[in-house]
Formats: sequence, C-alpha cells, structure tokens
Amino acid sequence: MTASVRELKSKLSRYLKRAAAGEEVTVTSRGRPIARLVWVTPQGNQHPGEAEVRRLLAAIPGIILPTGPKPRGSKHPMRIRKGEKRLSEIVLGDRR
Repeated sequence: MTASVRELKSKLSRYLKRAAAGEEVTVTSRGRPIARLVWVTPQGNQHPGEAEVRRLLAAIPGIILPTGPKPRGSKHPMRIRKGEKRLSEIVLGDRR
C-alpha cells in the first residue's frame, strides 16, 4: 500500500495500525517513494549492524571507507597573531 506524505500526516493512526498488522506502507513525495513504514519485531529494530553496512558500502565501486581511528587534530595548534583574521572569517568574507 502507498500513501503520500500529506495523507500519512492526516491519517497517521490508521497507517500505524496497518503497519502493526504486518502491512508495509510506502510513503511517497510527489509520486516518488521516499520511505517505508513497517512493523518492528518485539526484539527491536531490524536495521543492519555496522559490519553489514560497511560490507554493503565496500561493494559499491568508488566508495572509500576509513580504516583507522578518527583523526584527533594537531598536537600543536596554530596560534593566531593579533590582528590576523581567523580562517572562518576569511571563508565568510569570500561567501559575501
């Protein structure tokens, strides 16, 4: 079954009851599917684990996954001299 975002918002309880009964509801925006409303098992959600997501992403050509720990930044941060602009100020100036 499908429902537009507008219809889902106006009749949410009805669609939640249908999903709880095991029916899958595809939510559309301007005729294009954007989400699914499905029943959740009592054990919790059915989302894949991080390992499964990494495996699926690695199978896509051109996707590069991080292999090490998250970078922590420099041990010796740069000091700003008095009167110099910060990088954020320079970027904001360029955007204007």
